[in-house]
Amino acid sequence: MLSMLERLVGKKCRCELKTAPSGEKAWQLLADWQPDIVVTDIKMPGMDGLALLQKIKQQYPAMAVIMMSGHGTVESAIAALKNGAYDFIQKPFDNEHLLHILQRCLEHLCLLEKNRRLQSRLADQGAFSGFIGASPKIKEVYGLISRLADTDVTVLIRGESGTGKELAARALHGLSARNKRPMITVNCPALPEHILESELFGYARGAFSGATHDKKGLFLEANGSTILLDEIGDLPPPLQTKLLRVLQEKEIMPLGQTKSLAVDVRVLASTNQDLEAKMRQGLFREDLFYRLNVVTITMPPLRQRAEDIPALAQHFLATFAKEYDRGGLLFAPDALPALVKRHWKGNVRELQNLIKRAALLADGSPISAGQLMEPEPETSAARPISENLHPLHYNLAKQRLVEEFSAAYLANALQQNGGNVTAAAQASGMNRQAFQKLMRRFGLDAEKFRPSPDR
Repeated sequence: MLSMLERLVGKKCRCELKTAPSGEKAWQLLADWQPDIVVTDIKMPGMDGLALLQKIKQQYPAMAVIMMSGHGTVESAIAALKNGAYDFIQKPFDNEHLLHILQRCLEHLCLLEKNRRLQSRLADQGAFSGFIGASPKIKEVYGLISRLADTDVTVLIRGESGTGKELAARALHGLSARNKRPMITVNCPALPEHILESELFGYARGAFSGATHDKKGLFLEANGSTILLDEIGDLPPPLQTKLLRVLQEKEIMPLGQTKSLAVDVRVLASTNQDLEAKMRQGLFREDLFYRLNVVTITMPPLRQRAEDIPALAQHFLATFAKEYDRGGLLFAPDALPALVKRHWKGNVRELQNLIKRAALLADGSPISAGQLMEPEPETSAARPISENLHPLHYNLAKQRLVEEFSAAYLANALQQNGGNVTAAAQASGMNRQAFQKLMRRFGLDAEKFRPSPDR
């Protein structure tokens, strides 16, 4: 039996293999050589298989033990499984059945080892991959990231602006086997369509006027790594079609080339928009949505994890005190309760910026609630025009009024269209690129005009 098993397992499983003629010999062998799996008979002279199983589980709890017996009964099988055996085989057995159990056991052990490595990495990092907090909502996110990190599944990360969507993407990448290479992040609305296409997929020399050399696109840069498509809801429809091909075929077609290139890239996408509403409007492809939405991680807004605010505030204060060499910064007793009660439209990012401002302006005394409460900014549109007509040169006065009108007009267009830049530009009779250029000039952020997902 030992000779047959040695030939069968050695040939089919390609594992390092040793045999022992008794339970005592096996126990001596385990002291020097600790295998992943032990296959043992139950009825043996001296130490029987059940006694060997008990000793193994006491000394080597991670070792898998498969029991076999020609005198198999229901009682002995139950006793073996209760004592921690992975499986029980009754002789005579089919060779393929044994090999199937061994293969399944090896896969089970591999999963356990992956989980052990992941937990070890999390413990080494202290906080969960840059996250701070222990509220039930954020713990749900931790659990999802832990389960998804070591897979290649496409993940759609949703949530309001400032909730930490990019942080979640970096955690997924950092805890994966792809973390040896940097993650590539693409801000989809930041570039005009034709430039974004060449950035994503690259181009060949001569593909268009000015293409004097081959360019490697970001998907090729991310080969073997992860790419994050930030604000995927603003991806233009023609590029949505090309992205769908990448997700389906795992290949790209650079501009000016006729041959596709295979890529091994994990795709993550994030958005704070209502993609379902965009699909109903014909602005987002349904097939792309379902390809991206394999698994969704929804980042909770700060109002749903208010118990994390004190820990976040203390963390940001310590960080900025060190960064700006402002040692000894502390919160006054009224500061943290005031932060917890406040409504955070900008979520964690708004809190972070507020603590940064307080750290920079602190005079050395404890930071009070009054120092943390920012006054509402006064908009120029709310002031009467006459207040702006100082005795300036005519051209300067005209320029100031035009700028104030433009900023107010753009803000109103964004407000009316829920922060959708494309729709706001169309309603204003402008192309998207010109509208975005004016937004940058006047410091307008479309995210501030978008409705919260829970409204």
